[in-house]
Amino acid sequence: MGKSVVRGLVIATLLAGAASLSVPFVVNRLLPAQAETHAGAHDRGARTQPILYWRDPSGRPSWSASPTQDASGRPYLPVYDADEPPLAGVPKPAVADASRKILYYRNPMGLPDVSPTPKKDPMGMDYVPVYDGEEPTGGAIKVSLAKIQRSGVRTEPASTRVLIRPVRGVGTVKYDESRLTAVTVRSESYVEDLFVNTTGARVRAGQPLFRIYSRDIQLAQVDLNVAISAQSRGVGGLGPQPVDGAMQKLRNLGVPERHIEEVRTKGINPRTVNWVSAGDGVVIEKKIVNGQRLMPGDELYRIADLSRMWVIAEVSELDLPSIAEGMHASVTLRAYPTEPREGTVTFIYPDLRPETRTARVRIELDNPDGRLRNDMYADVVFHAGADAEPAVTVPESAVMDSGSRKVVFVSKEDGRFEPRDVRLGRQGQGYVEIRDGVAEGEAVVTTATFLIDSESNLNAALKSFVVPEQTP
Repeated sequence: MGKSVVRGLVIATLLAGAASLSVPFVVNRLLPAQAETHAGAHDRGARTQPILYWRDPSGRPSWSASPTQDASGRPYLPVYDADEPPLAGVPKPAVADASRKILYYRNPMGLPDVSPTPKKDPMGMDYVPVYDGEEPTGGAIKVSLAKIQRSGVRTEPASTRVLIRPVRGVGTVKYDESRLTAVTVRSESYVEDLFVNTTGARVRAGQPLFRIYSRDIQLAQVDLNVAISAQSRGVGGLGPQPVDGAMQKLRNLGVPERHIEEVRTKGINPRTVNWVSAGDGVVIEKKIVNGQRLMPGDELYRIADLSRMWVIAEVSELDLPSIAEGMHASVTLRAYPTEPREGTVTFIYPDLRPETRTARVRIELDNPDGRLRNDMYADVVFHAGADAEPAVTVPESAVMDSGSRKVVFVSKEDGRFEPRDVRLGRQGQGYVEIRDGVAEGEAVVTTATFLIDSESNLNAALKSFVVPEQTP
């Protein structure tokens, strides 16, 4: 559809609606004196130029598609194609630069259509000439400086850094299982007195917990006294063996070493024994009452040493490959959100929870102030990659991922950008590792990458449609 056809349709529309116009609409309006002069000029070239329509000779907004006269009998003036002003929104035809070599003409709307000669698109717009030096060469894309400035294209050089990718999880504070102590007896006994009678009580190593009477312990003490007495009198040439055997029997019954030494040195036979704590800690379980009959192996107390605690964190199985024993982790208790603590991963449990598809990771924390309490909730951040080697990295925004390809645009001189296929590695802190495709120091596009990508796709399409030059 050419320019004349488009204008003819527009004029026909204007003529059809001229009577209903409520505001002045003047096309090529001339004063009456000017109209006569203009009419003469039109008459001289009337045989060589097409007439688009006829207008009112007085300049009023009145037109006709065929010759006619006004109310005074004056004929309407013809309007030729050369005299018609350009329509609003229709661009002027591109004027080719005669001093430069034209390679081909491309579609003005950016469609993948080119022509070796000037032509118009279906809307009447002229194809845009592409000069020598502006065509897409190799894999580089050329973008005008004005477009780069308007679109906010920014670049950043690829740099070497250690990528630390935070892996987050939730955890629960637990007692250190290696610091738990169970208090039991090894013979049938009876509780005669109870010194620690509440759960949660703090105890120290060597502190008496309860007093018991045990027939087996009483007989072992008698054997020790008899052996010591016989040894002192030299009866039968007895040596130290019977004494050592009697003392070992008391040790086998779990009698405290201090009590055994007192029996040996003083030669006494106490009826009861004070049972003492083996270490410092807090009573977290108590299963003994005063007067109770105790059987061998009964657990009477469970004492936990709170100087060190565990945090059992739940980590997604997708993040599990990033976790390793010895890794540092930050633990923030929800009770103390402004006081993060640093711990170390000491164990990764070998199973997954089927309900949540998470793995359990154990972190050890020192607890000198005793503020860590069992079953507290905590937020855990693992510093994955802190011990890794530095790598070439670019911002994550620089990578365009189409699913099958991962591309980075490298900035060249004169507004050119080269697409590079890259192989990615670790991610963290807003950056991604480039294992192949970009070298350290090369500037990559970090913003407006979609603009460069669209130019790349357009140039690739144009290049595929370029008509090869005919050889004579």
